[in-house]
Amino acid sequence: MNIIILSIALFLGMTTSEHPKLILNITNIESVKGNLVVGVFNTEENFLENGSAIKTYTYKVDKTSKQIVISDLPKGEYAISLFHDENSDAECNRNFLGIPKEGYGFSNNVKPKFSAPTYNDCKFTLSQDTTLTIKMLN
Repeated sequence: MNIIILSIALFLGMTTSEHPKLILNITNIESVKGNLVVGVFNTEENFLENGSAIKTYTYKVDKTSKQIVISDLPKGEYAISLFHDENSDAECNRNFLGIPKEGYGFSNNVKPKFSAPTYNDCKFTLSQDTTLTIKMLN
């Protein structure tokens, strides 16, 4: 019986180390309504294109800052893109120039100037528990 318990504990320990926690501290959320939609990318190919994120998470906005814990990503290199879906239509609404009308943000707090950021601008390595702070751009 003790061997079974020890085996389970060792397995759970291995699983945790293979999937470190990614803690996102999101700040500067403009309004307390709608959802935050977080996209996780692991390649520059199709970076920021709809439907190309390897994982997408949606969280209800209940404060002007939010902590999100993601624990199902294996160790690796990633980039985060997120937007505040204030009107809950599951889209990042944009103006006629393609600039988001709803708040948005990227890992490494990249602030786009004349074009969308690249995967390389936003990438980070997840090899252990990691905390990132992302300030929403409005």
